[in-house]
Amino acid sequence: MARRRTLEAPDPQALAEIEAGFAAKPALGPGGFAAPIAQVAAEAASDRDARPTADRANAARTATEAASWREAQAEGRVIETLPLDRIQVNHLTRDRVESDAEAMDELVASIRASGQRLPIEVVDLGEGRYGLVSGWRRVRALALIGAEEGTAPVARAIVRPAVEAGDAYAAMVEENEIRAQLTPYERGRIAAVAAHLGAFPSMEAAVDAIFAAASKAKRSKIRSFALVHFELGDLLAHGRELSEAGGLRLAAALRGGFATKLRAALEQGDAQDAAAEWALIEPILDAAEAAPKPAPRGGRPRRQAPPPLAEAVLPNGARATVRSDGAKLVLTLDGQGGLSDSQRRDMAERLLACLTEAGDD
Repeated sequence: MARRRTLEAPDPQALAEIEAGFAAKPALGPGGFAAPIAQVAAEAASDRDARPTADRANAARTATEAASWREAQAEGRVIETLPLDRIQVNHLTRDRVESDAEAMDELVASIRASGQRLPIEVVDLGEGRYGLVSGWRRVRALALIGAEEGTAPVARAIVRPAVEAGDAYAAMVEENEIRAQLTPYERGRIAAVAAHLGAFPSMEAAVDAIFAAASKAKRSKIRSFALVHFELGDLLAHGRELSEAGGLRLAAALRGGFATKLRAALEQGDAQDAAAEWALIEPILDAAEAAPKPAPRGGRPRRQAPPPLAEAVLPNGARATVRSDGAKLVLTLDGQGGLSDSQRRDMAERLLACLTEAGDD
């Protein structure tokens, strides 16, 4: 039977020796092969979110929604409520020359009854200021309602990121072309103004960019009206009522050098309406259209026919002309349009016979 070993408690001296041994051997830290279990447990506990599962899920959802909101706001997909006094209405020169009073009254009544259903568009100018891109009539209607009710007007707006001036003009025109057709003069005017303000290098470039979706023929007409506004816009009181045909006639006269006469007629006249204004300029347009046109310069220049070597009038009244064309002699018979094909063939054979007989001599 195995003998049992009796365990005895160490005396104070032995305990001191054991303690000294532990002190002489440092614990393994991050640079060792392993970390103490207590340290690993402490680090795991500190990394763990102690909140309940529901709270952690709500926090994650809130962070995702905040990121989506910031992204939508940066892309201009968020409708915000802005005080009108923070919106710069004249940020762009408007494409509409004037507003119909009756249509404005209808818009005011609609917003008063149903609220502003369609947001305006603005660009962020910084420091809490915004520039109006589209929705001028809605802003004006909201301002009228606020003045009548004695309240500070606000507008529902989509805040677009900062864009180039050319893109802003294109967006403004696009909305008005869809909602309310611009007149030909208004299209030309906004292109001329945008180019004048430096948004585009030229009126042609402005038309091509702002009306990029229009056909080539339509853009050509818009350029004509842009020229009309550029030359006569400060004198035309009823340009918005110009017909397409009338505007094209005006542009043709301006290109023909009649700008001075047209300006003088408008300056000296006192037109009370569009008909009276047209009566002032129509005589000048008639004169411009009756003036001799300069010879066309385009295309390959026509070659001058060499002088005839000989010519004669035939007994039947036709004229025969012989010219030299390099190494060739060209015979032309004028006044033989009434001959049939067989008669022409017979005449050609007789001519060849005469030439053959002359060669034999």
